[in-house]
Parts: sequence; C-alpha cells; structure tokens
Amino acid sequence: MVVGDMVYGWCFGHRHDRARGYAGCRSTVTLWRPGSKGRLRLVFRPGPDRIVSDSYFEEGAVMRLPDRAYLNLHEPGTVRALLDAALARDPFPAEGSVERDGWPLFDAVVPEQSS
Repeated sequence: MVVGDMVYGWCFGHRHDRARGYAGCRSTVTLWRPGSKGRLRLVFRPGPDRIVSDSYFEEGAVMRLPDRAYLNLHEPGTVRALLDAALARDPFPAEGSVERDGWPLFDAVVPEQSS
C-alpha cells in the first residue's frame, strides 16, 4: 500500500486463546515498511458492544453495536483508513513492534451515528 511517498506492507491475523474462548479471540492488522524494523499491530478484541468475527460473520469482520457499524480488515481501503487514523495520533514506530487498540481507530474511521 502506498501512502504519500511511503510504502507499507500489511497482513491480517486472527488468534484464539483456547482457555478463554471467545473472550480471548482477537483480530489484528500488522503494518510495516519494507526495510524497516518497525511494526504497528492494530488489535481488535471482543468487548461490550464490540464484535470480532469468530465464524459469525465473514473472516476479518469487526462490528460496533448498537449502530452495527462494520469494517472488514481484509479490505485495503479499510486498512488505509485505519493507518491514516493511527498516523494522525502517533508516528509510525521506527523499530520494534507496537500494539495499539484498534477500536479507537475504528471509531475515528466510522463515527457513531446518533439515532
């Protein structure tokens, strides 16, 4: 993915903690710059009014309730919007892996609709 003069690679992941069941489920988007040692991992965990796909929806789906706002973490446009929101808050890590809660970025990308 090209953003300005920067190139980013990215991948989607989904993991389970068997002991915790769905509560231990998480979906991630990991971004990196080729040739750099820095990684940014956006983590989406289930929680109150927050759903992470665990075979209820298509893989990569994350949803906010009660407004049913939805993003698919496999979609390049979604990843680009999340990256833009992340970069508006903090610079991309120069080295090491940095984990960020993805839900505040979701809320920045998809503002909640008032009823």
